[in-house]
Amino acid sequence: MQQNNTAGSFVLGLFIFLGLTVTGYLLGQAAMDFKEYERSDTVKGLSEREYPADIVIWPIQFITAGNDLQQLYASVEESTAEIRSFLRDRGISPADISSSSPAITDKSAQQYGNSARPEFRYSALQTVTVYSKDVEGVRAVMDSLSGLGRKGIVLTGGNYQAQTEYLFTRLNDVKPDMIEEATRKAREVAEKFAADSDSRLGKIRRASQGQFSISPRDRNNPHIKKVRVVSTVEYYLSD
Repeated sequence: MQQNNTAGSFVLGLFIFLGLTVTGYLLGQAAMDFKEYERSDTVKGLSEREYPADIVIWPIQFITAGNDLQQLYASVEESTAEIRSFLRDRGISPADISSSSPAITDKSAQQYGNSARPEFRYSALQTVTVYSKDVEGVRAVMDSLSGLGRKGIVLTGGNYQAQTEYLFTRLNDVKPDMIEEATRKAREVAEKFAADSDSRLGKIRRASQGQFSISPRDRNNPHIKKVRVVSTVEYYLSD
């Protein structure tokens, strides 16, 4: 009876030993696998392209002055009609031309102390705006704007609020290709790093896409837009 108990205890101990050994091996292997999966490489891929703007916003500002308010308004209306005619004659659609109410300044109301009386009491600032998808056509008309000056219309220059704007509105059309390009370039960088470190490139651990940016190509070509996006991708590495 005692021998049977001893044999049973030995067998039980053997099984426990084997179980602990196997468990230790599996845990060690799992730890090695986990450590291997912890190795990673974070890379960035850039996609940068140039596209022509597809919308132009061109404000044309002029100023006129006088001492009779009614005559001043009549002069503004006459000059506005002259500008509209000038633009239409050069191929700009009437639907693309708009004008706002003139900003009237009463200079006598702005006098303080003994300042000299201005020659003209009133001045009017008027803006005629061209909003068009025909960017190149509008740009061609810009070069002939001096013709308005020869008709006695005093155009303002250097006003921040009257700067020409060029817009690129087709971002959603180019997004998929640019994201694909940025991700592909990121993988190319990761593959080179893996090759240089004698590693194998694994699955993507995490990825993020930066914001798209749209800016003029340079100061002299604001109608050409530079579109840019950066993708950041982290890959697993293994030996």
